[in-house]
Amino acid sequence: MNDFLIGIGKRLKDIRKKNNLTINELAFKANVSNGLVSRIENGRTIPSLPVLLDLIQSLEIDASYFFEGVEKKSNAKFIYVPKENQQLIEKEVEAEGFKYMHIFSKSLHSLGFEAVLLTLEPNSKREKVITDAWEFKYILKGEVKYIIDNEEIILKEGDSLYFNGKFPHVPVSISNESCVMLVLYFYTA
Repeated sequence: MNDFLIGIGKRLKDIRKKNNLTINELAFKANVSNGLVSRIENGRTIPSLPVLLDLIQSLEIDASYFFEGVEKKSNAKFIYVPKENQQLIEKEVEAEGFKYMHIFSKSLHSLGFEAVLLTLEPNSKREKVITDAWEFKYILKGEVKYIIDNEEIILKEGDSLYFNGKFPHVPVSISNESCVMLVLYFYTA
């Protein structure tokens, strides 16, 4: 079941874009907030069944068609993702200076996993967010201040951070150079 849950957001985004709908338009049609649609599409939260069905109906497709594209469980021993399959994603609608490059997301057994490269530009800004995942950050280049709940941590190149994404959190640019970090999200069934 977890394999279906991990793929829901990606499938929702793919169909929304194929239908040339913005997040705002889909949210309006489904009578939900833009933020909720964005969080679902980007794996930050899993929708309730009524919300998911409203979103599917708002896309004007059959539920069976929606679930055809959601990844199913695999008994593979490894997963290979070539660089050309990576894609730029928008995690938060209101964020400025946040560039996420989606490099990996799959589910094996009861663990869902997603990896992105986040480039945080100087003077970037975003509100705190929460996710339904445990998050691991590894600073590849630059430095950043991370605020988790009400605590602040300065991270520099080579530093790492692991925390429960259910605490409100945000990275804050603190230099005139971009900060690049590997971000891993771990979801459990």
